[in-house]
Amino acid sequence: MKALLPALNRLMPVMMVVFLVLASLQAAASLHLSLASLTHFMEWCAPAFPVLMGGSSLLALAGLMFETRAERLARKGLRRRRGWMMDVLARLTNRTALEEMLARDQKETVIDAEELAAGLRARVIGQDQVCEDIAAQLRRRMALQVRGKPVGIFLLAGPPGTGKTYLAKQMARQLDRPLLHFDMTQMSSPHAATQLFGSPKGYVGSDTFGKLTGGLKEKPDAVVLLDEIEKAHPDVFKKFLTAWNDGHVTEASTGQQISTVRAIFVLTSNIATDALSEIADRLADDPDRMRAESVEALRQAGFAPEVLNRLDRIFVFRALTGLDVARVAALEIEAMIESYGLKVETGGIDASLLFEVMRRQSKMGAAASARDLVRSIEDMMSDSLISARQQGAKTVRVISGENGVSAEIANDTEAQRARVLR
Repeated sequence: MKALLPALNRLMPVMMVVFLVLASLQAAASLHLSLASLTHFMEWCAPAFPVLMGGSSLLALAGLMFETRAERLARKGLRRRRGWMMDVLARLTNRTALEEMLARDQKETVIDAEELAAGLRARVIGQDQVCEDIAAQLRRRMALQVRGKPVGIFLLAGPPGTGKTYLAKQMARQLDRPLLHFDMTQMSSPHAATQLFGSPKGYVGSDTFGKLTGGLKEKPDAVVLLDEIEKAHPDVFKKFLTAWNDGHVTEASTGQQISTVRAIFVLTSNIATDALSEIADRLADDPDRMRAESVEALRQAGFAPEVLNRLDRIFVFRALTGLDVARVAALEIEAMIESYGLKVETGGIDASLLFEVMRRQSKMGAAASARDLVRSIEDMMSDSLISARQQGAKTVRVISGENGVSAEIANDTEAQRARVLR
């Protein structure tokens, strides 16, 4: 029956003609028209018959050709089937914007490596070479149309507090991709894999997807950040090998295979910090040799060999020194103050405070980060920040004195000056 529908659809014009003829005969019979009057009327219309017949034939032929061609194009996905009624998408959403999004999603992705590198350099302090290298890698890998594995599997290695996690977050932001962030320090037990990949049927939690499998099912083009990957259990490592080798992960509760070919995996590690810092300083002008020695240093430090063999690239972060420490500290102080609902006055961070952070960082070495030092500053100035907010302040300055670090209300309005005097 279904096979007859296209043929009946094409014969619809002929059926309409037959219907009109029958309707005309019925109307004539109802009006008691004689055969002589009908004959006289037909003779009067005779000159117009060839024109009407030719026009009707042309319309019927054009309609048949249009329908045949439209159906063929619709099968190929090159043309939308339109009707007389308004499409539901045109009524309820922006159909043109939706079609443009679909076109962008289906065509190959080519990014501007220079623009991406510039955006990363502007936000990640002291790691210009890493930003340029990772932007170039992403441009080349995202342009590939046929892949059997993820877009990239990158390891960011180096001392703590150098911007590894922050770079991964900024990369997702610059590429306009969702971020799936997992702290691998919580995956140190053999049963931790169920958190990421789900539980087998019959076990607790088997009615929900794992955090990784569920996340990739909803957001297949996500940036997957695996923080401090070296602290994960070996059983968790084995689960990831399939994702990196075969381009899919398996949800344990349903057995469903979820593709990873559109995802970007970013791993961070603090292992072999001293060795990697020495390699980065010694081979700064020879990136290929630096990466080779970094792989060997990570292997000697106990990093899982099966993971190292599947990495696309290793990026070594150098320890922050000099003004880079001050830049990171200033940004951390600004973020901390904004978390209290306040703004920092332009030039409002005491230079002596940043200089003290630099000195303490230099004494403590790579074991300390500017972020850790800023936390101690927050402990000293949190009361003054709360007080400033209670007084209705919007902008503050940070000063360092004999009594420690504190926040003062900036003299941005006369009203705030009056509150301070009181």
